[in-house]
Amino acid sequence: MHGLGNDFVVFDCINQNVSLNREQIRFIADRHFGIGCDQILLVEKTSTGADFFYRIFNADGGEVEQCGNGARCFVRFVHDHGLTKKNPVRVTTLSGEITPVLQENGDVMVDMGIPLFEPERIPFVADKQAITYLLDVEGKTVKISVLSMGNPHAVRIVENVETAPVNSEGAFIETHPRFPKRVNVGYMQIDDRHHIRLRVFERGAGETLACGTGACAAVVTGIRQNLLDTPVSVSTRGGKLSVSWDGENTPVMMTGPAVSVFEGEINL
Repeated sequence: MHGLGNDFVVFDCINQNVSLNREQIRFIADRHFGIGCDQILLVEKTSTGADFFYRIFNADGGEVEQCGNGARCFVRFVHDHGLTKKNPVRVTTLSGEITPVLQENGDVMVDMGIPLFEPERIPFVADKQAITYLLDVEGKTVKISVLSMGNPHAVRIVENVETAPVNSEGAFIETHPRFPKRVNVGYMQIDDRHHIRLRVFERGAGETLACGTGACAAVVTGIRQNLLDTPVSVSTRGGKLSVSWDGENTPVMMTGPAVSVFEGEINL
């Protein structure tokens, strides 16, 4: 499946037992020797009172807390495979509960939760909370905004997203010592108060064609700096997302497509 080119291998763990080790995950995600994907998604049962438990593994085999494009694919998957008829669906993740809604046109709207800005909850090493921070990157100082959308994000505002140092600088910031659990790095170009362009270097996956939580983090960053007004159209290399946020202590709403590409079996 994919959400704007951010692609996934999705496993039904309701009707079969699936137990994947890091080596198997990396094999499945390998675009030459396996199936190929940015992330692997597991659809599991839950005892929390929600409808499903949603687990996410990056291509490097590491488990992560949240994935916005994956959340949209998740709800399409459980509906298309007859695992539920509920709409919205209550889904538990490592970072909390989300409630995706399948819309009549096939798009999916996801309540991505309330963004977190306290450094220790992101986590990010800082003396105190601020709207922007200065970060030392290979001998130069760059300005970033830092927040959690269930997973950690650093957002850089740039003049031209096409010439931004996404892969070189992004890889360095991802593993910067001030981010104890690493970080997703977004590069945002503001076209006007309702439109941005975005590229994201994702933790454990590299640059992807789209990043749902990254789009949410970028929009929140722009609104907090009074550079954007809700709702915001986010243009990624894989297509467009719509993100809305009404300000502090309110959830971020993200809407976009989710597409099934093919189904099959793989021998591990």
